[in-house]
Amino acid sequence: MQNLTNLTDQQLVELYLEGNNEAFDTLLTRHQSKVFSYIMHIVKNKDVADDIFQDTFIKIIMTLKQGRYTETGKFGSWLTRIAHNLIIDYYRQSKSENNVSTDEYSADLMNRRDLCDDNIEDHLVIDQIHADVRNLIEALPDSQREVLKMRYYNDMSFKEIADATGVSINTALGRMRYAILNMRRIAEEKSIELTA
Repeated sequence: MQNLTNLTDQQLVELYLEGNNEAFDTLLTRHQSKVFSYIMHIVKNKDVADDIFQDTFIKIIMTLKQGRYTETGKFGSWLTRIAHNLIIDYYRQSKSENNVSTDEYSADLMNRRDLCDDNIEDHLVIDQIHADVRNLIEALPDSQREVLKMRYYNDMSFKEIADATGVSINTALGRMRYAILNMRRIAEEKSIELTA
């Protein structure tokens, strides 16, 4: 029998789908510490973290068995994203269970989101949007990515960008325009929502 610990995540997934349950145990052992730590870091409650951790691996099993997992070379990132989405679901559910209705009062102060500070769900959604934007930027051609990063992350003018890259200002402007158009196209193709 082969040593499963030396196999890649994708090889283990394929073995599991062929009926080798030990392959899934190896995947679980390989990733459980990181996934549980990630969940615990956000929810800060061991019982809740245990529940979400269990739900994460149940969802992983179901997704694999239904053939809906596509290999991208980042199995660990996929696990974390599932955990992340389940954490958001948990906060949404607990938020709706804890809402207090003040319908009998003329001023509905308890349920007014505009009077509340940001909550964990808002932060998780914003973190997800930032991660999606970073992924969209990384999917751009090098020249477009370079101009976009210089403009938005380094706060450079188009003249400074043109000088730094050795192109005309019009070329720098054109690359920025195409970068934004490409990001919109990729976001639509991947059904990425970039608003909170």
